[in-house]
Amino acid sequence: MPGSVWYEPSNGRLLDNHIEDICLKNTAQMKLGLKIDVDTYRGTKIGVPKLLETLAEFDIKASFFFSVGPDNMGRNLWRLVRPSFVVKMLRSRAPALYGWDILVRGTFWKGPVIGKRLPWVIKEAFKQGHEIGLHAWDHYRWQNHLDKLDTKDIFKSLQKGVELLEQVIGASVGCSAAPAWRCTDTVLIQKEKFSFAYNSDCRGHRIFYPVVGGRPIGQPQIPTTIPTYDEVIGRDGISDTNYNGYIMSFIRPGQLNVLTVHAEVEGISRNSMFRKFLRDFLTCGGKVSPLGSLLTSGMQLESFRIVRQLIPGREGWVSYQGI
Repeated sequence: MPGSVWYEPSNGRLLDNHIEDICLKNTAQMKLGLKIDVDTYRGTKIGVPKLLETLAEFDIKASFFFSVGPDNMGRNLWRLVRPSFVVKMLRSRAPALYGWDILVRGTFWKGPVIGKRLPWVIKEAFKQGHEIGLHAWDHYRWQNHLDKLDTKDIFKSLQKGVELLEQVIGASVGCSAAPAWRCTDTVLIQKEKFSFAYNSDCRGHRIFYPVVGGRPIGQPQIPTTIPTYDEVIGRDGISDTNYNGYIMSFIRPGQLNVLTVHAEVEGISRNSMFRKFLRDFLTCGGKVSPLGSLLTSGMQLESFRIVRQLIPGREGWVSYQGI
């Protein structure tokens, strides 16, 4: 509901048969928009091919949002001076979850330009019919320094990312998703200069037009509605054993359901768990689709401002659909 954050289990545990319970309660078809963020070189090289294999197994199409510039994500290690970041690293068991190469990539040297080093991986996702969008030029810089970037910096970052991604796939890029769900009014205005049919820059509860300076931006927002693995694992009794059932509990017929997974997590260390989630969800009669298919002709959309909000399990602010 508007203004709410995430459901928290009151008893600290989930029943093993939770998925079966949800299947019985939801007789109408559940539709899930699947958004795949690709943040790093490792996620592109290893995670994306595995996800393509997984999605092909179930005949599913999804939306892949690629980071195509330098992979400097290892510089996040400097955030260890923040206690909240240390807690998250320990709770999610980050070294085992992401791999040490991700955690040090670009720390003491400039990271590899992903789109130039691994173009065939991105091209293969496009060839298999998945929706391709821009995630970032430099994911680390956007996530950690967006507030310091001026209008020119933001536009150039978007432009470089779009140009390289279009060069790789040989087609126009029709959508984008801000890294770490961090978006500002300046970002929304600069994105209007590109031919994006929609953006997925925030968390929220329904598709809407974002408002900047009293006017709606013409590019709809399709927000993520479901928490991510790193936000909930290790909190309030959520473990790998009951995680799938917990995520399934957010999906409801007749509402917007958007799940964001990461190539670095569901594509590598948690791929088998993700495959089981897809199998169980489809068995329940659910349907998985790319985000673009959630936009229908003649859809009447309301307008909302995008605000900054803190959500459980994530360090720092995210962009959130306002009331």
